Amino acid sequence: MAQDSPFTVDADWLQARLGEPGLTIVDASWYLPAQKRDARAEYNAAHIPGARFLDQDAVSDPDAALPHTLPSPQHFAQYVGSMGVSADDTIVVYDGPGFFSAPRAWWMFRIMGVFQTYILDGGFDAWKTAGRPVTAEPTKIAPSVFHADFHAGRVASLADMRRIVETSASQIADARGPGRFTGVEPEPRAGIRSGHMPGARNVPYSALSENGMLLSKDRLRKVIEEAGIDLSKPVITSCGSGVTAAVVTLALETLGHTDNRLYDGSWTEWGGLSDTPVVTGPATPGPAKTGKE
Repeated sequence: MAQDSPFTVDADWLQARLGEPGLTIVDASWYLPAQKRDARAEYNAAHIPGARFLDQDAVSDPDAALPHTLPSPQHFAQYVGSMGVSADDTIVVYDGPGFFSAPRAWWMFRIMGVFQTYILDGGFDAWKTAGRPVTAEPTKIAPSVFHADFHAGRVASLADMRRIVETSASQIADARGPGRFTGVEPEPRAGIRSGHMPGARNVPYSALSENGMLLSKDRLRKVIEEAGIDLSKPVITSCGSGVTAAVVTLALETLGHTDNRLYDGSWTEWGGLSDTPVVTGPATPGPAKTGKE
């Protein structure tokens, strides 16, 4: 289904290249606390041969008050270097269900300068279902020196978002589910208001894949445009804590849309403040409005 995405690889491609020098496989699985799943324990029990585990919490900024805050280039380089990852490697990331947390790792590697980073279509669940090789054997790792080339322009800050909401300088694509977007469902994190940013459009990350496989370009375009996003204009992606926003970023990039940034603080930051505007209910009908900053 995703054979027309330049950022994914299929299981046949990966299996044929297992063990190749210069190919690094990364299990980037992460789950919400309510899911009561231990990604590292699951990796230890079974993973694709040669895969290393990337802890989405540990790789985040250790000094940030928010979850999954993008680390400094130095912290990222130190962390992935300890995993034996080099910026010269071809990197394939995967998660359990496919297109949940893996796109966040894909996005981080790319904004740190590793553009030869791809996502395994179907994830580990489809890999196992197809009877492909798995192992519990620890992957032998030789630490390496990772050189990060940080592209700061792909990240939106709280100050950026305040200006964008006030001026409609960019469209906002919120990847959370409809219930959380409209405010009908409470946020999973305590102390966070329900609703969305004024002017935001709801593009649930779960609508961009099917059975763990990324939708075709035509279907991705249909989902995004029907949400009110104009693909000829800038887009900011957002979600709960910056993880699934990267799924929307992946969809945009697959469609050739490169004028996008990810709001790293996402709703945990915006909804956790008392002076940021929040609205409830469905998105305002019609296309998103954009002006000039």
